[in-house]
Amino acid sequence: MLSLTSEERTFWHGLRASHKLLAMLIVSVVLFVFSGLWVQVVAFLIAQLCWLMGGLGFFREGMRNLLRIWPVAVFIAVWHGITGEYATGVALLLRLAAVVALANLVTMTTALKDMIDVLHWLATPVRKLGISTRPAEIALAMVIRFIPVLHEKSDTLRESWQARSVKRAGWRIITPIAVLAIDDAEQLSEALRARGGLIQPATED
Repeated sequence: MLSLTSEERTFWHGLRASHKLLAMLIVSVVLFVFSGLWVQVVAFLIAQLCWLMGGLGFFREGMRNLLRIWPVAVFIAVWHGITGEYATGVALLLRLAAVVALANLVTMTTALKDMIDVLHWLATPVRKLGISTRPAEIALAMVIRFIPVLHEKSDTLRESWQARSVKRAGWRIITPIAVLAIDDAEQLSEALRARGGLIQPATED
């Protein structure tokens, strides 16, 4: 979900990243401490309301991204159906949907730079010890940037396979995707080395 972004400008884009992340953390903790079914229902409805505040287009985009958790939701539903713990299963599904919806809302309305700034601030005690946090910050940025790029390249490979064969691509494109990822990583490492590398002395804030 860290790689999800929204081009549609909403009220949520104007809020500080630290405030949104703190609010999401508090809500998540509350939902796990108070695990009652009605608490989860209210939380889920509030999460949907937050998305609706950004407009119908923004709401639809958020729901499409939320549907990506359907395999986990199916597993939870089947398991609790077998055990007969229906209320617990419904509460767990609602909690999962609410937390993921809120997490998507935060990441889709927060610039990557703002996320890195929050990480930089949280790592201040580490830098006080003389340890550079720059590698971790850049690594987070690279992972977030790499996910959609790799996904796009895998889609291109899948389309290329389908244009040449009637069989499904499946596992057959795993090796090419891995080679592409390694090639991208090597090019990125060369670019970083050309700019002085990652390891630099930590500075006090």
